[in-house]
Amino acid sequence: VQLQASGGGLVHPGGSLRLSCTAADFTLERYTVAWFRKAPEKEREGAACISSYDGSPDGPYYADSVKGRFTISRDNTLNTVYLQMNNLKPEDAAVYYCATSSIDRCSWLPTIQGSRELSGYGMDYWGKGTQVTVSS
Repeated sequence: VQLQASGGGLVHPGGSLRLSCTAADFTLERYTVAWFRKAPEKEREGAACISSYDGSPDGPYYADSVKGRFTISRDNTLNTVYLQMNNLKPEDAAVYYCATSSIDRCSWLPTIQGSRELSGYGMDYWGKGTQVTVSS
């Protein structure tokens, strides 16, 4: 299983980037896909998640820190999951990873105790990250 995240780069505050997650050897549509990010000296954070077959009645998951600015979506014809990031802030700077899970719904993924935040557990495969830098 090979996941590839791409699309990172340097952007000014307020700018936009679109990250892509592709898989060479399996069909992403069949899996729940999440984007996580890791900044230096910060804990890993689950930024967004989309359920398999877009089947969750709950809709995509977004961390509170990105809600209203980030959008996760699929293009099944391209076997790609996107993370559209708008109005980027310096605190969004991190290495972004995509990961897949055989758990059908984002709402069923393990969360950090006492919160709604994704823990990262339950994810089966992780791609190499792509760096996002937000700086003026």
